[in-house]
Amino acid sequence: MKLYVYDAGQCDPKKCTAKKLARFGLITSVNVLRKIPYKTLLLVPNAEKALSRADQYTTSITVFDCSWHKLAAFDEPLKKQKVKKRALPYLIAANPVNYGKPFILSSVEAFAAALFVLGEQEQSQQILGKFKWGPEFLRLNEERLCAYSRAKDSSEVVALQSEFMDRVKKK
Repeated sequence: MKLYVYDAGQCDPKKCTAKKLARFGLITSVNVLRKIPYKTLLLVPNAEKALSRADQYTTSITVFDCSWHKLAAFDEPLKKQKVKKRALPYLIAANPVNYGKPFILSSVEAFAAALFVLGEQEQSQQILGKFKWGPEFLRLNEERLCAYSRAKDSSEVVALQSEFMDRVKKK
């Protein structure tokens, strides 16, 4: 699966997981919205549909890499992008900056989760292997990722997400 990142240039280059993946030649970085491949699956947190196995026939994934605090500034430009937009379901971050926080994933975690759900587990493990904390992401999210990868469509993923989130609330 080809991997792309839209780099908004807002993160610390020393901590940026997308920049590290690009240095290893595992992803392609673009810094102009119109250079995002037309037939890609664009991962953005405010997409109307959740990523699911129904999206497995895509040929590429693009992660939108910008500060979580500045994401709203891209709402309008992203609406104009004529690509499939998908949101990742409830997952827990394992990266050192946001460890244990739900939904706030690094770029490599977003790529790895999407690859796992789409049936590309080997590629998911390969990119996470570039980070000493990478395998922890799969360990923390194993049950969720396996369940999401078996869901046939977005609505099933959303239902599973609700179940996982309800479990956390009850604790």
